[in-house]
Amino acid sequence: MEGAAVRLLRGRALLRRNFPSCLSSWKTPPRALKSSQSEALLSITNDGLSCAPLQTFTDEEMMIKSTVKKFAQEQIAPLVSTMDENSKMETSVIQGLFQQGLMAVDIDTKYGGTGASFFSSVLVIEELAKVDASVAVLCDIQNTVTNELIRKHGTEEQKATYLTQLATEKIGSFCLSEAGAGSDPFALKTRADKKGNYYVINGSKMWISSAEYAGLFLVMANVDPTKGYKGITCFLVDRDTEGLHIGRAENKMGIRASSTCPVTFENVKVPEANILGHIGHGYKYAIGSLNKGRIGIAAQMLGLAQGCFDYTIPYLKERMQFGKRIFDFQGIQHQVAQVATQLEAVRLLTYNAARLLEAGRPFIKEASMAKYYASEVAGLTTSKCIEWMGGVGYTKDYPVEKYFRDAKIGTIYEGTSNIQLNTIAKHIDAEY
Repeated sequence: MEGAAVRLLRGRALLRRNFPSCLSSWKTPPRALKSSQSEALLSITNDGLSCAPLQTFTDEEMMIKSTVKKFAQEQIAPLVSTMDENSKMETSVIQGLFQQGLMAVDIDTKYGGTGASFFSSVLVIEELAKVDASVAVLCDIQNTVTNELIRKHGTEEQKATYLTQLATEKIGSFCLSEAGAGSDPFALKTRADKKGNYYVINGSKMWISSAEYAGLFLVMANVDPTKGYKGITCFLVDRDTEGLHIGRAENKMGIRASSTCPVTFENVKVPEANILGHIGHGYKYAIGSLNKGRIGIAAQMLGLAQGCFDYTIPYLKERMQFGKRIFDFQGIQHQVAQVATQLEAVRLLTYNAARLLEAGRPFIKEASMAKYYASEVAGLTTSKCIEWMGGVGYTKDYPVEKYFRDAKIGTIYEGTSNIQLNTIAKHIDAEY
């Protein structure tokens, strides 16, 4: 036992702090993007119990993290400013995500997926968000929502058809929200009426992420409104289906390269074989996927905040005022220390929720905690970074103001901060 404890302590001592040394234009990839160095997973067994720090990874996870970091810096970073300005994702970036196997991280290899762990998906989203949150959310929704729904509830034929496409070439889009059904999805009005061996869908969806680029839509529609939410059913609808219309992309404050559009359905015929799972279970499926997806959004907000922090600290160490570095002023040091501590707390919350899910243990409360706190900390971190950099932080010549704009969505989508607090409180009430 003593020997195992010593090895654990020595393993923890391997963690290092690594900071970049200079400021660069945002079109040039930062030379370092993280403040906590991770090491390979320690596996220490004592009386059948395995124990390792949350920031230790398997060799596979380390390799994926390193690969994504390189891909993001070399192929995404030079395009971020242009994509943000044009509100459009570059085709080369989308193709690169598929080529790198990042659009089906934990999907079985027999369907063309990478076959890695869910935790690997979290690391992928985090690394992408350090460079561009828009690319990160595209990858996040594909991995934690659309792929997950089909993997968990699809028939073998549906998996063979759609998971293979989603892993290699096709973007999926999740259609739940409506004009009158945001935080209250019970209120959705989109209907699916049975006509022989197919259903006819009519209705409108709003705030649909990735709609502009999607080839497959997972549509929540009610087959029997008299049953309320128990009539909600999930349908797989191909983009080229007659009657499906994608509206103009929203002109958003942040994550501008991520497409967000209204989608309307006018007498859209969908074969009965395209029902995902069981009739009337759509709402349960949606909530289940969003619970998992919230860990992905926590990872996105963590990566975004860490990327902004990593970009800003070198400036504070080099900018001179009153004869010394800005970083040397105690007031700045205290603020930096507070933000760094909050970032570390977010990282641990996010990784813990992901590990709980992988272990098959209850994770819903922890996922809401991670998503809530990560979103709040991302807003605070990016705001502070602008203040620390002063005038240059407020200009579009550097990426800090974009991080700030991108951070705000974290408190809104995949469950607002208030919805997360409701979920956390509900679990606390049940626990006591």
